[in-house]
Amino acid sequence: MEVYFLLLLVVIMIAALTSGFPVAFALPGSAILSIAIAALCGYLFVGDPDAFFSHGGPNQWLSAGVTNFRSMYWVVERDTLIAIPLFVFMGIMLQRSKIAEDLLVAMAQLFGPVPGGLGISVIFVGALLAATTGIVGATVIAMGLISLPAMLRNNYSKSLACGTICASGTLGQIIPPSIVLIILADQLSSAADQANTARKSEYREITGDFSMPSDFDVVSASAGDMFMGAFVPGLILVGLYMAYIFIAAVIKPEVAPPVPYDGKYNRQFFIKVLMALAPPLLLIFTVLGSIILGIATVNQAGAIGAVGALIMGSYRLTKGSKTSYYPAILAIVSLVAITFLLNYYDLNIKNIKTEEDQFGVYLAIIAVSGLLTSVVWAIWRAHKIDNILHDVMIDTAKTTSMVFIILLGAAMLTSAFRAFGGEELVKQFLTTLPGGFWMQFIVVMLVIFLLGFFLDFIEIAVVVVPIVAPILLANPEANVTAVWLGVMVGLNIQTSFLTPPFGFALFYLRGVAPAIVKTMHIYKGAVAFIGLQLLGLFIAGAFPTLINYLPNRTYLTSDTAPPPNNPRIQLCMEDMVFTSYEKQKNEIETALKQVKKLDTAYFPDNYRHKLNEGFNDMGKVFELISQIEIAQKAYQHFVVEYEPLHREVRTVQRHIRKIGKKIDVLNDEIKQIEFSEHPDENAMAMLETRVEELKSDQQKLAENIPQQWKGAREQYLDLAKKEKIARSKYRRLVDDSYQVVADTRDMVNASDALTQLQPDLEALFAVIRDAEIKTAMEQIKGVESSLSAIKNAHPVKSKLSKARRALKKTQDRDKASGLLVKAVEILETEVSWRSQASRLYLPGLQQFDEVVKNTIGLRMQERLSIDQAEEIASCLAKHKDISLAF
Repeated sequence: MEVYFLLLLVVIMIAALTSGFPVAFALPGSAILSIAIAALCGYLFVGDPDAFFSHGGPNQWLSAGVTNFRSMYWVVERDTLIAIPLFVFMGIMLQRSKIAEDLLVAMAQLFGPVPGGLGISVIFVGALLAATTGIVGATVIAMGLISLPAMLRNNYSKSLACGTICASGTLGQIIPPSIVLIILADQLSSAADQANTARKSEYREITGDFSMPSDFDVVSASAGDMFMGAFVPGLILVGLYMAYIFIAAVIKPEVAPPVPYDGKYNRQFFIKVLMALAPPLLLIFTVLGSIILGIATVNQAGAIGAVGALIMGSYRLTKGSKTSYYPAILAIVSLVAITFLLNYYDLNIKNIKTEEDQFGVYLAIIAVSGLLTSVVWAIWRAHKIDNILHDVMIDTAKTTSMVFIILLGAAMLTSAFRAFGGEELVKQFLTTLPGGFWMQFIVVMLVIFLLGFFLDFIEIAVVVVPIVAPILLANPEANVTAVWLGVMVGLNIQTSFLTPPFGFALFYLRGVAPAIVKTMHIYKGAVAFIGLQLLGLFIAGAFPTLINYLPNRTYLTSDTAPPPNNPRIQLCMEDMVFTSYEKQKNEIETALKQVKKLDTAYFPDNYRHKLNEGFNDMGKVFELISQIEIAQKAYQHFVVEYEPLHREVRTVQRHIRKIGKKIDVLNDEIKQIEFSEHPDENAMAMLETRVEELKSDQQKLAENIPQQWKGAREQYLDLAKKEKIARSKYRRLVDDSYQVVADTRDMVNASDALTQLQPDLEALFAVIRDAEIKTAMEQIKGVESSLSAIKNAHPVKSKLSKARRALKKTQDRDKASGLLVKAVEILETEVSWRSQASRLYLPGLQQFDEVVKNTIGLRMQERLSIDQAEEIASCLAKHKDISLAF
């Protein structure tokens, strides 16, 4: 019965949407209505309001919807949505201040003489506006008012002109910063958590291991990751649009003829172009660059963009005035001063120690005051001139409210969908499709594409994505990242703005287009660009590196980058390092021989033995690499034949588990009937018969599992284990052997620090003899703290600690002095051999370290170099099938 109420939910929602009822109320209204009807029917016909829910009841699911409401506002982790009003404000401010209009005119004059140049300029400006505004309606309307008359006046094809303007306006949905990407990031973060839980459960159920390897975790997506992932596909779309217009103009010149510029291409013209182009480009670099470089979060970048748009708008609104650029100049000078001060002064007030530090803070206060003055000045201008600020704030509030209310309504709708078992039905449908992950993905993309004909991008993002994303992300067959899935969905959703009959970009253009342009011209022009969007979607899907590379690179090069021994990057890092081993084998072996020849006779015995053992272990590295390669080849050779068998058997076992779940449900129903006041024997008998039928089906399915499966699985696990052991041995050996080298280097480098502590240590004799016990203990503890910062100075520190404890417990100054004598003797010994090693041994060890630190010693470095991070990011960007581990 749950299915009927699920259909009722869908029917009510479609009826509400198609009747023109506001989306924000249609979504929660259909959810509440369908839950109420299901509960009422259950109460009237069965006597149980929970009867027609797949699990739980109306109270539980309505509470779940309210919980989703609250999570939008009160859950701290969901701060991604804060960026929405900031980017909306930025876009509307730039549009209202007519910066977009100036840019369009300048680019049209620059590109006009090129075949299709006017159309190319519209695409170019659309891309720039997309990266600064992200508001489709504003962009399409601005282009329609400015560019469409010019294109028609210069004999452009009506269809091509309309298609170009509509398509350029939709770029704001995929080129960051984009509201769609922020919403998708919010939805995918929770979807990735659900998918990870499901994957761990499946791993535990299949393998019996309770802990899944961390490198099998589903990779989530933040708004910043989504921005970086969508950047390259967005540029590809821009390139496809421009190429199409140029090729069309070359093949059929009459559809997009060149438009000569009446003026001269002189210095004044290029200054005009520069002044129109530079501010938006600077804003793009500031907003996106701050995210990519890890300087700012998405929310902080949104705030930067909003302030930047205010300042840019302030000089455009007062165009022609002598003081137009004063706020902008003041802001730039202040920012340059702040950047300079940050580099040359410690501006943390807690760390002020000298007059120079105070002077730096005073200068910073002046610079920040200048920046605040420029912002307040810009706000005042926007407020006084045509009440622009008021209008922008009202439009921002309207747009933001619409987005948030739809998000809340979708949260309630999703709860109702799950209440009637819709999520399980979708999961069952997708997982039973032949063709594995890629068939599931194609079906989902097709559904989203078709929904784009009727629904807005927000409805698709907040209704469809939470249902299908956990299923796709949990599938280990393709092991896709949430960023890749989100960008693919974003590219697909983008077509919803162009697809007739309800494409919003088409409506926006229809509203400002002259009567000579018919609706069919707009529809016809959009079709070609829909095809180009689908081509861009295919390119991004076929080459996942285009999406995944930038987020991975940023992650590996940021201040919070993982160390090289992070488990998630090991396979990619070893592929890179093993290639380096091949190239540097002779160099490493030669360096190893030379470092072994260095004299270590004056080293303490324990350090010398450890050092020799470390060098000997390093000599075994190439043998271990050979073992890894042998194990890897054996594994890969076996997998070719094993993989089809694995997929066949896992499919059968999946069906067996599904039948098992049905049996569990039926057994629960039998127990309920059995323990009721008036057991229905006939109903019990029917259920028991059904259970037996299902068990028979299970048995038949189990008989379809090939006899060689058990042996093949054991052989696969054995080969996988051998490769894992070989890699573990390699990692343990390089870590332990290089650690000895690093420890020795640090100890020898600390010889000067030890020497400087010698007078402090000797001064403690007088302190122990003459000072108060408490004072003596404090001074000893101070020297201990200094020794803690020195590598392997613990023998000296240990004696001092005992001396301090002797004073504390028995106040025995003689015993403390005796222990101090031993500490000084140990210190002199340490200083002696370390100083000698610093002169004679350290240069040779440093030369050796330079040779091996990026191979044998790479895992023990603090962070990856830029080149290493780029190569590993490229490797991580490719999706890897991990289904054989499940």
